[in-house]
Amino acid sequence: MSDLSNSQVWFITGACSGLGKSLLEAVLAEGSRAVATVRKPGALSDLQAKYKPMQLFVMTLDVTNPSQIEEAFRRTKEHFQRLDVVVNNAGYGLMGEIEATPEDLARQQIEVLFWGPSIEVNPKGHGGRVLNISSAGGYSANAILAFYSAGKFALEGFTQAFTREMPPEWNIKGIIIEPGGFKTGPGAKFKNMVFKASAIGDVHKAAQAIIRIAREPDPPLRLQLGTDSWGIVNHRTNATLKEQKKWAELSHSTNLEGNGTGPEILEAIKEALD
Repeated sequence: MSDLSNSQVWFITGACSGLGKSLLEAVLAEGSRAVATVRKPGALSDLQAKYKPMQLFVMTLDVTNPSQIEEAFRRTKEHFQRLDVVVNNAGYGLMGEIEATPEDLARQQIEVLFWGPSIEVNPKGHGGRVLNISSAGGYSANAILAFYSAGKFALEGFTQAFTREMPPEWNIKGIIIEPGGFKTGPGAKFKNMVFKASAIGDVHKAAQAIIRIAREPDPPLRLQLGTDSWGIVNHRTNATLKEQKKWAELSHSTNLEGNGTGPEILEAIKEALD
């Protein structure tokens, strides 16, 4: 194996199964180093037997526990002296109608999908990428997945704001990954309800796509994985634009008199957001 001292270091949460494990395997196979977090000790014993500790560092972590997260990053810095890519992948899907979902389960859903990832931010002074694994359901909400979508919507909003707050000289980019249905987790369960199984995506191809986008110098804010996710986001975007145009006159009717013309206001907004 080649010298690892200059290879990238990835920090991947929820790495014991599904997309997280596929990404971990792909990162290690190409020679990069990784910190893999799991909830249960021994969950990655197969990979620990294959890779030495200086390439794979496994630790248990509850992503909703701030003190554990702080300790995890301290240990990462101590072990590898650097961190290049953070992948917030820990999460699960809570299925059920809003009225029938107990409050404690709903709160836990939001904590795992939003609060956990939101406090895992690369420290100042080191460029890198923060990839938050969302879902097509984080852009277009699904029936019976209300709290799951709510957590993902919050995560996407946080990522967008976090990315805009980063000074350019820090070279830290936030990327929202929106997978469609893969043969893993809640996406597969939902997919089986509405699509044929043959339409489910390849999780190993998804891992390669994530590695590629993490190394792009100018990555997009959002990346859909799978034609189904792309189609869902595209449909929702077009539907929103169509709806917006239909009701544009009513939207503009609330402007204060003498506060500039519509085009002037829109141009100022465009300059502020670009």
